[in-house]
Amino acid sequence: MKQRSILREVSIKGAALHTGDKATLTMKPAPANHGIVFRRMDLHEKPEIRPSIDLVGDLVRNTTLNSGHAKLHTVEHVLSALHGMGIDNILIEMDASEPPIMDGSAKSYVNMILEGEPVEQDAEREYFVLDQPISVTRGNSSLIALPHDGLKVTCTSADDRGIHTQHVSLEIDPEVYSTQIAAARTFTIYEEIEELLKLGKIKGGSLENAIVLKDDKIMSKEPLRFEDEMARHKMLDVIGDILLLGKPIKAHLVAVRPSHAINSELTKKLHDRMEEKAKGPKKQVKKSKVIVSEESELDIRRVIETLPHRYPMLMVDRVVEFRGDDELTALKNVTINEEYFQGHYPGQPIMPGVLQIEAMAQAAGILLLRATKNEGMTAVFMSIDKVKFRHKVIPGDQLRIEVKLKKIMRGKIGTAEASCHVGEDLASSGELKFMLIDKEEEL
Repeated sequence: MKQRSILREVSIKGAALHTGDKATLTMKPAPANHGIVFRRMDLHEKPEIRPSIDLVGDLVRNTTLNSGHAKLHTVEHVLSALHGMGIDNILIEMDASEPPIMDGSAKSYVNMILEGEPVEQDAEREYFVLDQPISVTRGNSSLIALPHDGLKVTCTSADDRGIHTQHVSLEIDPEVYSTQIAAARTFTIYEEIEELLKLGKIKGGSLENAIVLKDDKIMSKEPLRFEDEMARHKMLDVIGDILLLGKPIKAHLVAVRPSHAINSELTKKLHDRMEEKAKGPKKQVKKSKVIVSEESELDIRRVIETLPHRYPMLMVDRVVEFRGDDELTALKNVTINEEYFQGHYPGQPIMPGVLQIEAMAQAAGILLLRATKNEGMTAVFMSIDKVKFRHKVIPGDQLRIEVKLKKIMRGKIGTAEASCHVGEDLASSGELKFMLIDKEEEL
């Protein structure tokens, strides 16, 4: 796919949504590999801003970019039109901090692009091709990016009362964008208008450039353009905000009640993944530190240095006592913040028995590493026998883990007896078998 620009200069004028200022926006052709650049014509030296996730500032009902003393407000509709219409290289001149809102959609910007006549250029377009799922969640909103050969957006829009719930899913290309998405207008809840005005927002808002939802009624100067227009506008915003990656993306974006804030969070994660891929694979081997015989206990820092496990699977908080090289006592503090309590069980949280076994295995692994003084190794759990569960473990309990090493074979395979206690009560016990492997083999 070739990069694209426009053939001729085009302009529009109108009032901005949030500042209410009159603004003129002009799109100009740009050469291959130029990218998308905004130029503030009203500021000294006419500073240029290249949209990037690193420049994101205010995200309350719009996407704002900050670059030095120059700001751009509510750029998402312009970026959405450029992304949806496949425009890679363009210079956008503005004589204000915010582009005209026009009718509250991206339709006017698509019309500008078509009037400017999209044209292919010599250079190939560069995409960010997503290779793994990435997701973000914020309250009752979520946004997931999945690998996909193309750009697809699935969006669910809903208010807190569930009155205006809508859903739409589309494969995005210039034709679909221009006919099925661009005309969808921005919207707000009637009860939120006063608060937005107090925040200095929507000074240029009206029923001519926005849909207002009041209970089950839809207030606007014209009827809905699509039966699911609110979901399509949310989709429009996602397409615009995701372009802050700096290049078009190939992915399936699944959005549930998205906002500019959560769009920005996902874009940041995608940007981090894009940079990680650009650097190429990097093999990192972090060696476990030897537990010296003089150490009588391990704090959490030393536990982390010894075990490869991390949140939420690190099940040892502290080793409080070593008794020679073949026995130890460790602790695991059980709190309601543990992830597994959300589902095990709602209203009656109980620590799963399998995680008690994992705590015993991790403590036994520490003991084997101490006994064999193996640096750069990690203990891998192999099997458990004679396991018994005697007492439930709940939030607020402190799990005391007792381990006794029974046998070491060939310096790498160990067996141990282990048990978990809450106070004087035996919670669980079993006989463990595990082996040491090199961390490089593990990776």
